[in-house]
Amino acid sequence: MKPDHTSQDLFRHIIAVTNRNLSAHPFPEQIARICSLHPRALILREKELPEEEYKTLAAQILEICAANEVPCILHSFPDVALSLGCSAIHLPLPLLNKYQKLIPRFSVIGSSVHSAAEAALAESLGATYLTAGHIFPTDCKKGLPPRGLDFLREVTAAVNIPVYGIGGIGINAAQINSLIECGAAGGCSMSGLMQY
Repeated sequence: MKPDHTSQDLFRHIIAVTNRNLSAHPFPEQIARICSLHPRALILREKELPEEEYKTLAAQILEICAANEVPCILHSFPDVALSLGCSAIHLPLPLLNKYQKLIPRFSVIGSSVHSAAEAALAESLGATYLTAGHIFPTDCKKGLPPRGLDFLREVTAAVNIPVYGIGGIGINAAQINSLIECGAAGGCSMSGLMQY
């Protein structure tokens, strides 16, 4: 699926989320292709990797992102991020709570939420942005009904930090605009960009 280039501003509202298993090209090459579009940021999600393997991969991806001036946000392993000099981390809510002592060492702290109450809690624990979902039907959550745009409105109303919709988000201006109209800062795309 090719991105819709109808709007030059489109990609500044999109956070790319990685999934090596969906990569259309060798993974480093795929990341470089994504970075050439200049998304808002890239989350290196590969959280199922053992920590040392994640660290090796993260060092490589941080270089690619830096060369393209795309912020790279590491995922789930704050010690890895700190050891690599990365001050941006994305932590699911239980990990955000677990690693509270490390939070002050990061300038960008994301968390994944699934309700307005979780959003408020994540903000109180130091999150500087949130991903909320899943918004639209997605193969990643087969059989689970999407929470929809009304859910997204509830989450954005509950916090004072940027919220990005996630789940079934394509690379097209109309869909991203529908998220922004709900008060979101934009959306996260995984398969659309991993297949680019």
